[in-house]
Amino acid sequence: MSDESTQDNYAGVWDTGLGFGKKSALIVIDLLQGYTTEGSALYAPGVIDCVAQMPDILALARSKGVPVIHTRVLYTPPNYPEGGIWIKKAPVLKDLVLGNPYAEFCEGMEPAEGELVIVKQYASAFFGTSLVATLNGLDVDTLIITGCTTSGCIRATAVDCVQHGFRPICVRECIGDRAEGPHEANLFDINAKYGDVIGKDIAMDYLNNL
Repeated sequence: MSDESTQDNYAGVWDTGLGFGKKSALIVIDLLQGYTTEGSALYAPGVIDCVAQMPDILALARSKGVPVIHTRVLYTPPNYPEGGIWIKKAPVLKDLVLGNPYAEFCEGMEPAEGELVIVKQYASAFFGTSLVATLNGLDVDTLIITGCTTSGCIRATAVDCVQHGFRPICVRECIGDRAEGPHEANLFDINAKYGDVIGKDIAMDYLNNL
């Protein structure tokens, strides 16, 4: 099915927009050096572009008092017990341990003082974490989603976000993956079924108008 016929097939069925709610938080998912370092098994070229797009939206969110939440993945060697079955499926994740530079935040993406860092062991930022309680405590109903990777942690977070009653808003330029095909396919699916995929310009306009 061509791109045009796919759009036609979804039109009027899977194209409802959610929009922003009353209060938003910005989440920055797993912008770690392993995804941006050539030679790393985790290396995802699209994440380099994502990181380059992040500083101004991050600075604007901070200047407007929007809560900023970061996630990172960490396991405990040598047996990686927190990883369960997933780390057996994706043993490349064993690089994400304390002391490995690949597990550290990308330059410029380090959390600011006072910003929450959620440590997760699975794809979704919601699974096995306190994120729901945090968002409820902040009276947040909208989660602006950035980071990586589109086909993994971004998609899983967007799905769990809407399933927990929050509005997932994914910022296209601020999300990256290993390859363009999975990146575009998953953005299409998220926008069709789970949340909104918006341009960075729209996200910046929204933040500027707060």
